[in-house]
Amino acid sequence: MAKDKKKIVFIVDDDKFLLDMYALKFGEAGFQVETAANAQDALDRFKDGLIPDVLLLDIVMPGMDGFEFLSAVTEEKLLPNTEKIILSNIGQEEDIERGRKLGADGYIVKASATPTEVVKKVEEIMQK
Repeated sequence: MAKDKKKIVFIVDDDKFLLDMYALKFGEAGFQVETAANAQDALDRFKDGLIPDVLLLDIVMPGMDGFEFLSAVTEEKLLPNTEKIILSNIGQEEDIERGRKLGADGYIVKASATPTEVVKKVEEIMQK
């Protein structure tokens, strides 16, 4: 029997330490992990045909921020079937609402979740 294809999680965060830590946790949970340190790099990879099952993105990044990035992904119809989840320390109600309006399927505040909890929350959002 063929083994299920690994789900691909794509993490965009300019913080290398956090990027590596989340990549490790998702890898341990059985995901195929792809990462980008900035929004432009991620956009280029999607335009080249990479389609992850889950996109996990930070808001505060140099250059294009997470909201602009989400907006570009939506406008260009790059990831219509990908779960888009914001993973940020910005957790004000208006930020969460703005993320949802831009197409985010979930919003996780980094400071209120351990990396293991982030993996669990992502899995829960994927099952909905």
